[in-house]
Amino acid sequence: MFKNVIWATDGSEAADHALAYAKALVDPAGGTLYVVHAEEHFYGGRSGGYPVLADEEDLKAKIRSQVAELRTGGLDVSLEIALGHPGQSAHAIAEFAREHGADVIVVGTRGLGPVHGLLVGSVTHRLLHTSPCPVFAVPASRVPADGETERELAGTARS
Repeated sequence: MFKNVIWATDGSEAADHALAYAKALVDPAGGTLYVVHAEEHFYGGRSGGYPVLADEEDLKAKIRSQVAELRTGGLDVSLEIALGHPGQSAHAIAEFAREHGADVIVVGTRGLGPVHGLLVGSVTHRLLHTSPCPVFAVPASRVPADGETERELAGTARS
């Protein structure tokens, strides 16, 4: 179990699957789950920037709802919306981890092939190179089974 766990989410289904593992890794005796969403903005002129994703407000609403549900479940949860330039999500997450003494960052992967991942880029891949702590990458194919408990997931995480 870890004291400071980051669940990095982009609001995707892959990130949602990783949440079960993040919860399982938080020390129930005083651990904190930090939910970090990196919102990428295009900057130009005098504006404060424009979100890269057209549905950014919907994503943030979904994530806020997930955070509220986690708090209702008794977890100590903190939400951080990190603003940055396109392609800098991994750096924003790594910087947050550095500032908050994170023990582990939990992320979901989309299962992109190696060529597609290189061409499009991968936040998980970049995190592996910039993170100040271990990165726990949950493959898209590893969806928690119905009824699989957080204790069982934690056992899977440690094996």
